[in-house]
Amino acid sequence: MSRFFIDRPIFAWVIAIVIMLAGALSILTLSISQYPQIAPTTVSISATYSGADAATVENSVTKVIEQGMTGIDNLDYMASTSTATGQASISLTFTNKADPDVAQMQVQNKLQLVTAQLPQTVQSTGIVVSKSTSNFLMVVGFVSTDGKLNSNDLADYVSSTLNDTLKRIEGVGNTQIFGAGYAMRIWVDPDKLAKYQLMVSDVTNAIQAQNSQVSAGQLGALPQRKGQQLNATVTAKSRMQTPEQFENIILKSQSNGSLVRINDVATVELGADSYTTSTTYNGHPSAGLAVMLASGANAINTAEAVRAAIGNMSQTLPPNVEIVYPYDTTPFVKLSIEDVVKTLFEAIVLVFIVMFVFLQNIRATLIPTLAVPVVLLGTFGVLAMFGYSINTLTMFGMVLAIGLLVDDAIVVVENVERVMEEEGLSPREATIKSMQEITGALIGIATVLSAVFIPMAFFSGSVGVIYRQFSVTIVSAMVLSVIVALILTPALCATILRTPKHGAKQKGAFGWFNRNFERGTRGYRRGVHGMIRLSAVFLLIFVLIGVGVGYLFNRLPSSFLPDEDQGILLTAVQLPPGATDSRTWAVLDQVRDYYLKNEKDYVEGAFAVAGFGFSGQGQNVGLVFVRLKDFDQRKTPQSKAQAIAGRAMGAFSKIKDGSVFALAPPAIPGFGSSSGFDFFIKDINGAGHEALIAARNQLLGAAAQNHKLFGTRPNGQEDTPQYSVNIDQEKASALNITLSDIDTTLSTAWGGTYVNDFIDRGRVKKVYVQADKDFRMQPEDLGRWYVRNSGGDMVPFSAFSSGEWNYGSPRLERYNGSSAVEILGSAAPGVSSGDAMNEIDKIMTSLPPGFSHEWTSLSAQEKLSGNQASQLYAISILVVFLALAALYESWSIPLAVMLSVPIGIFGALLAATLFGQSNDVYFKVGLLTTIGLAAKNAILIVEFAIEQQNQGKSLIDATLEASRQRLRPILMTSLAFILGVLPLAIANGAGSGSQNSIGIGVMGGMISATVLGIFFIPLLFVSVRRVFKGRIGPVTTQETPAPDSGATH
Repeated sequence: MSRFFIDRPIFAWVIAIVIMLAGALSILTLSISQYPQIAPTTVSISATYSGADAATVENSVTKVIEQGMTGIDNLDYMASTSTATGQASISLTFTNKADPDVAQMQVQNKLQLVTAQLPQTVQSTGIVVSKSTSNFLMVVGFVSTDGKLNSNDLADYVSSTLNDTLKRIEGVGNTQIFGAGYAMRIWVDPDKLAKYQLMVSDVTNAIQAQNSQVSAGQLGALPQRKGQQLNATVTAKSRMQTPEQFENIILKSQSNGSLVRINDVATVELGADSYTTSTTYNGHPSAGLAVMLASGANAINTAEAVRAAIGNMSQTLPPNVEIVYPYDTTPFVKLSIEDVVKTLFEAIVLVFIVMFVFLQNIRATLIPTLAVPVVLLGTFGVLAMFGYSINTLTMFGMVLAIGLLVDDAIVVVENVERVMEEEGLSPREATIKSMQEITGALIGIATVLSAVFIPMAFFSGSVGVIYRQFSVTIVSAMVLSVIVALILTPALCATILRTPKHGAKQKGAFGWFNRNFERGTRGYRRGVHGMIRLSAVFLLIFVLIGVGVGYLFNRLPSSFLPDEDQGILLTAVQLPPGATDSRTWAVLDQVRDYYLKNEKDYVEGAFAVAGFGFSGQGQNVGLVFVRLKDFDQRKTPQSKAQAIAGRAMGAFSKIKDGSVFALAPPAIPGFGSSSGFDFFIKDINGAGHEALIAARNQLLGAAAQNHKLFGTRPNGQEDTPQYSVNIDQEKASALNITLSDIDTTLSTAWGGTYVNDFIDRGRVKKVYVQADKDFRMQPEDLGRWYVRNSGGDMVPFSAFSSGEWNYGSPRLERYNGSSAVEILGSAAPGVSSGDAMNEIDKIMTSLPPGFSHEWTSLSAQEKLSGNQASQLYAISILVVFLALAALYESWSIPLAVMLSVPIGIFGALLAATLFGQSNDVYFKVGLLTTIGLAAKNAILIVEFAIEQQNQGKSLIDATLEASRQRLRPILMTSLAFILGVLPLAIANGAGSGSQNSIGIGVMGGMISATVLGIFFIPLLFVSVRRVFKGRIGPVTTQETPAPDSGATH
């Protein structure tokens, strides 16, 4: 094949140009994202049962929906929460095989079957099914800089003008408003109701009757009588629009003819739809809007569309209102991609320099350099074909591929140069002879490096998605690289290279380099010979290296992904049970002041939310979104997000009125709200809530004393005091009171009732009836409420009810259909997440029987990736061995090659240990790359040694000659690769955690595979051939006298 293109160089160029064109065009169609869709599809169901406590919500809403969710394809796990604010939320997480649209459709279909079993009020307020991730893509803040607008005014603006528009943007799964829009609030006074012999149900009935729309038809509608000349629409009453209209609603007419209206018994005002949350930004009143990404959507495109939509509407903002983005995950995504692209170009420049130093000829150096754009652009074309995106993982694959792809071209060029110099042939003749020698090696190396990466494409779970990105990128680059080395590179060698003048390489700086290199090569040959003579000693050292690999591997801490500084922090605040909103704000203000004063050099702004937290809603929870300054203003180690969070934790531990945790967001979007571990303790045998909480407390106590764990906490709320009202049904019946009237009065007065809607500036909003704040603050206030009996008499609640205090949970959780509590936490500094998870596994064994735990979210994926790792290495090594055996028609040669692998792995593990890296997904990919590259160096020497043996040399002479000949290309290709990944290893800034993880491992492995490998590979080859004699003589093919000479990738 090479001969064909050596004779037709223009044809070779045409193929290269077509590959580049296809790749360049495909770049325009590829989307950009930080990660592919790694997080599994999540479909969430949310419903509201106004005024209900958590237990009521769980029994009448959550369990009903959960029990209906059966027979759904690819369902992985199901988690649900029921809160004392009346919220039910069921979240169904699917495996990576699930189609998001089909998953949502199936959930909706199942929900429809059970909707009729839900309470009427839940059905009337609506049940929302959304296909979105649970974590926030971004939070937009609307801040009143002059303080003239309160949180409510701003939230109404957001809810009325923006929220629906943003929900319609492609990629937005759901939104969450911090604050609430306007609603008509009717605050009832029980004393005045009793005075007029009215109940709250009379008020709600009157509103329903008088705040309604009537469709009254037309005058002269068809069919009409003959000669009719008039046709006009008839309008009757319509929805009310102002508080004054509501105040004038008639409740009853008295015997003296006077009318009782709503304003006689209640206060009417334009209030908030919900008073659960309130927000400030840097101390100014504000409202917030959190945007959740739809499953499978592109984060960068969605964030840009959201910003554009908000920008278009910014002209309609009220005066002195500013838009801020206190939490935005996308700048980090863009910066990390830009950093990897920068790394790509740095790698190309460094590789060029290495090649120029060794080849010492600009023409020869240009040939491998020309292979780079052809292969990289071609790889983009392959990515587009597979439907992948340009993301951090595919770009890492590209950086690794640069070092690998120039190897092939270097091997070709270096061998052509050697043949020209040693045998005095013309460039064309030298190229033809050279390609006959090394085609086998090129194919062998392409086979090995592809074989290493192919098995990883078949792994399951989120880790499989990550592996596939690397696998497809690197394997396609390898295949293209070998095609270029067999087609374009020989054609270029034959046409571009010139016959070197005699003695040209002995002059100037290059001459000095060459003379010293020759001296070094002779010393190297003597060293290898000495090692072969002392085989037993050095084989023992090799065995010790193998033992070292096992020791370092077991000591290396494991984790799923490295922690990244994403330029944002979350701070969760939880106060004791029963704490009020004002106490929560006092703590939130302390947190905000700490960030804005103590960390003012690094913090841009702090957006505080009271009443909302990832652990649930309630007056005693809060959240602070902290926006850090840009990465270019935060270069020092103490300015990193993790360092700021660590200092903040130290300061917050002194806050006595609540627990405050500073958290970094997880490395991958879609896996919970913070990094660290995440699991559920499940009550398998139905021991009850109290036993579950006791088991949880036992685990938390043990975790607090464990030095490997840090910040282990329940992601829920403690049981709070609850006032239980007991209705004496016998007394109520004796007093002729219907139980439905009692229930209605209780739920409306204390929980608030949504009656119907009104029109506010063209938008439909809700009308609520509830007791005024003075009449629902204390247990004694219950006695101020009256119910009318069948005789028309007003009977006080105290006549048929009593109350008592007890404890109940404000937030009940379930996991896979069992009662559960969620526990979050992280590893102590210097401890890996894998070790921390093992400690939790140990603690769980000490819990009473009937309680088990299940890892969820990112932790479940980490367990899966840890379990798969050993299979991954074993399968990859086996596939490489089998590929080599097939290629060389021998079992001993692959054995000699594979024995060199531990040397590379030793270097990778040593580098990771020294630089504090952990055994995460990126390191695993780096380790596989090291396996392939260590095998590549071995192939280069083994190929030539066999060729020399076939020419009649003894085993040792053949090996020594092969080692001498191949030293230069091995050093050149290895240095090219080492310098290619150097920018990854020393990266600092956005996304540097993952760059360091892959760069340090590969670089350490490559240095070891080269420095130790060039000495041990000849020794191992000789040792293996002494035991397995093997066939001496060529394995003929049509073009290659024997697999013969080195190559790389």
